[in-house]
Amino acid sequence: MKLGIVGLPNVGKSTLFNAITSTRNAQAANYPFCTIEPNAGIVAVPDPRLDKLAELWQTDKKTPATVEFVDIAGLVKGAAQGAGLGNKFLGHIRECDALVHVVRCFDDDNIVHVVEDVNKPESVDPLRDIDAIDLELILADLEVVNNRLGRQQKAAKTGNKNAAAEAAWLAELAAHLEAEKPARTFAFDEADDAQKTARRELGLLSAKPVIYACNVGEDDLLGGLEGNPYFPLVKERAEAEGALALPICAKTEEDIADATPEEKHAFLQEMGIASTGLDQLIQASYDLLGLISFLTDGKKECRAWTIRKGTKAPQAAGKIHSDFERGFIRAQVIAYDTLAECNFDYAAVKAKGLQRTEGKEYVVQDGDVIEFLFNV
Repeated sequence: MKLGIVGLPNVGKSTLFNAITSTRNAQAANYPFCTIEPNAGIVAVPDPRLDKLAELWQTDKKTPATVEFVDIAGLVKGAAQGAGLGNKFLGHIRECDALVHVVRCFDDDNIVHVVEDVNKPESVDPLRDIDAIDLELILADLEVVNNRLGRQQKAAKTGNKNAAAEAAWLAELAAHLEAEKPARTFAFDEADDAQKTARRELGLLSAKPVIYACNVGEDDLLGGLEGNPYFPLVKERAEAEGALALPICAKTEEDIADATPEEKHAFLQEMGIASTGLDQLIQASYDLLGLISFLTDGKKECRAWTIRKGTKAPQAAGKIHSDFERGFIRAQVIAYDTLAECNFDYAAVKAKGLQRTEGKEYVVQDGDVIEFLFNV
């Protein structure tokens, strides 16, 4: 699964990417388009459950779930018409499953803020900035939708009822986009399989799930967000869209990215917080994609396996090896919380009958500790 980090130039995308991936691969310079080709990094999903199992087993290998982040160059107004490096950047966004939209929520006269003209710095206004990015995605989508709508309307005139049905909702979607509303706020019919197929073929940019990463100043971490005038605006906007807004200080996260676990722990204690903004962002991104993890444990390896919510046991087994799915017999399941309640005493769990035997129709739950039985 791939998440694209997007936003206007100089809002902190590359700084955030460097922190997320604990690298310095992405240039982080105070000028537009310092990221030209997208940087990509595979990132471990923080999971205290996996950490605990690895500690218990003194495992030889600990393998976390991962997601891929891509740092996409800053868009400006007119990207849909090719401004800046617009067409290329929009293509990079199309390849992503979801977006982390970095929004500047701090004031700093030393960092130029660009919205439309790279030679014309502008004031900080997160809602205007969100609208600027959304509009470019919406305009790109509108062109795609109108092209398909024209073809379906033409086919409908020949008596094609399926084409007529599709043209009807495409016309409504086009009107929605023309009103400068993103496709993710359109009322799609989730029960219509033909519509779902058409949506996949359209690949709408503004329909992609989004997290707003509100890049706040270092002083906001120390003094609290109560004095930040920008974050509440983005939070309200996100709630209206059914999206999520997370405050994060990209510069601070980058500074501690290479710190030892002990140093990070000391930093969190000093700040009075349970986890870093990055850990929260990575976990939220995982959730945004509709992903969960099941766990396998043992001395040889403890591992978190990534599946989509709603995945049944045989298909989950297939993530480990295709033979597991092909020859699936049953799954021995212990919920992680149940294991924790029994003080991680596996014998006690089994003695109490809390290890369940599940068949082919079992829908795997987040945090299930599973042993699969199979025969091929």
